[in-house]
Amino acid sequence: MASTDTSAAPGTHDTRVGVSIKDVSKVYETRAEPIVALQDCSVEMEPGEFVAVVGPSGCGKSTLMLMVAGLIPYTSGAISIGDTLIEKPFTDVGIVFQEPVLLDWRKVLGNILLQVEMRRGVDKKAYKQRALDLLELVGLGGFENRYPYELSGGMRQRVSICRALLHDPPLLLMDEPFGALDALTRDQLNLDLQSIWLQERHTVMFVTHSIAEAVFLADRVIVFSGRPGTVAKELKIDLPRPRHLSIRETPEFGRYAGEIRQVFASMGILRDDMVDAQVGHE
Repeated sequence: MASTDTSAAPGTHDTRVGVSIKDVSKVYETRAEPIVALQDCSVEMEPGEFVAVVGPSGCGKSTLMLMVAGLIPYTSGAISIGDTLIEKPFTDVGIVFQEPVLLDWRKVLGNILLQVEMRRGVDKKAYKQRALDLLELVGLGGFENRYPYELSGGMRQRVSICRALLHDPPLLLMDEPFGALDALTRDQLNLDLQSIWLQERHTVMFVTHSIAEAVFLADRVIVFSGRPGTVAKELKIDLPRPRHLSIRETPEFGRYAGEIRQVFASMGILRDDMVDAQVGHE
């Protein structure tokens, strides 16, 4: 999902905007009893910062991302993007979901430019060049006239990233975008995303289940508890950039990953004792 604000030419947006999440809770009303998905969550994101949110399934990570975009309402608290209090959908944002959600009957370039083509008074030529430049940036130069079925899963997800970045949104929200990919493709897209971020410096909120992915990509990792989700720990990642995959073998990387695992262990989400118990029964 790309930004729907196409009134300005590409490259004219302020790509550095902060996000403020203060004491935000989300309660779903049901016939039986209310379900508290998130409780008193507070996160401050600096302009241009890459923040990863990691936590167990069902802890409200994706819910928080959708509330930041204004796509679902929060029950209490406040969310602001820059100076804008989020009370309705925030149009100047790029969103990448786990599935690329491409239209099978449109070629790659057509999928990226779809929203531009639906609006009047827009310099379509400028956006076309922006789309081609983004395809080059993600290693898909020359694929603009291919159909989605002709691309691998990783290539289709690269197209969805290009679509989200087309309008230079000040904020990029990514909900487990590489979770459905094989390990090698996921590693490559981690490298590709880092390269894009280093060049464009959008503010990024990246939701993932992977501790290693969060540490590799982020300036700061927000660790969530189980439901009701809340911030259990914030960890600044002081590793040099650009980061190569080999950094995952270093003691510093292992220390950060270990700190996050320890948080989950303290909450009973990770349990090494179950392994010991199983071995004892063999």
